[in-house]
Amino acid sequence: MRPTPLHASRARRIWLQAQRLDVAEPFGSGPLASQAAIAHLGYVQIDTIHVIERCHHHILFNRIPAYRRADLAHLQSRAKTVFEVWTHALAYAPVDDYPYYAAMMKRHRRAPLPYFKDVSAADYRRVLGLVRDQGPLTIRDIEDEILIEKTELWASRKPSKKALELALWNGILTVSRRDGMVKTYDLAHRHFGWDSPPQPVSETRRLDHLIDVALRTQGIVSLDSIRHTRRNLIGPLKARIESRVRRSALVPVALEGAEQVGHWAHPSALEAMAAEPDLVHILSPFDPLVRLRQRCGWFFGYQHLFEAYTPKAKRRFGYFTLPVLVGDRFVALLDLKTDRDAQRVLIQAWTWLVDESPEHRRALEDALGRFERFQLGRDETDFASPLTPRP
Repeated sequence: MRPTPLHASRARRIWLQAQRLDVAEPFGSGPLASQAAIAHLGYVQIDTIHVIERCHHHILFNRIPAYRRADLAHLQSRAKTVFEVWTHALAYAPVDDYPYYAAMMKRHRRAPLPYFKDVSAADYRRVLGLVRDQGPLTIRDIEDEILIEKTELWASRKPSKKALELALWNGILTVSRRDGMVKTYDLAHRHFGWDSPPQPVSETRRLDHLIDVALRTQGIVSLDSIRHTRRNLIGPLKARIESRVRRSALVPVALEGAEQVGHWAHPSALEAMAAEPDLVHILSPFDPLVRLRQRCGWFFGYQHLFEAYTPKAKRRFGYFTLPVLVGDRFVALLDLKTDRDAQRVLIQAWTWLVDESPEHRRALEDALGRFERFQLGRDETDFASPLTPRP
């Protein structure tokens, strides 16, 4: 089948609509809004960097203007409708999708990642016994052990930490609560109230699920955008896509500027007329719209540069720069830092990607006011001060 030519501007609108960044309140408000957003996106990445609000809250805020952090805690610990699992990074995913990850957990129990090679059988049995006998616990609750030297900056001197992580990867434990980056672990079956855990789906169903989630959240997909860091899937995914093309369930697309790369879409996505978006979003560098750097370059003509791990002298834009989307164009980069003691968000750098205009500046200043209120956990009624430039 001959690919359908698609202009980049049309492709951008399709992707923004799929990401639910084209309307002001696509999921409503309250805990059910957060549940709906995570279910739609497939997963929401968790990250440790905290110069501004952590990315899992930030990603949800951009789709739920009235988002409250307590909503996510409620879903994880009380409603128990989301859980933490490794996707391309640690993330919140819907519990309804657990069977799609159960196969990965089963494989990992048989052949753990090399990262866990130094976890002893004794340490593993010990942490499982502690959780089983004492109930949910954090790494801080485990004190009576011999400390070791760290092997990575993010590691712990407590052998129990990696043993808990191994049990999480294996699906034996789950994170029942999170306070900042401190995780409370519990037995998965006890936390969820399962008599038996959800059974893994077949590999064919897992592949189809990956394709379906990508189509739902991207509108137009490629092999790399579907698999996103998952290895050894190009051949199997291509076979599943070709099967859909033969059934006319998918059509090939020639994306302007990336004609050499195979893209596909559901026919209905190409037939729908997406309105021109006019919202302003200050995005996390881990937002699903931005984290696929090359894809973002094809669709928007912009690839985000993440410089948190770049030496300070070599940074161009800042430590944790946030891209600003106005309508369907990236117009600026903001390097922000939350001063929690002074209750201010500091503007460390402001870089325009387009010619500055009064309209863009006013739009960004309004968005920055909303963003500061979110950062500081304030409601509209108790906010009265502007953002503070860095001295």
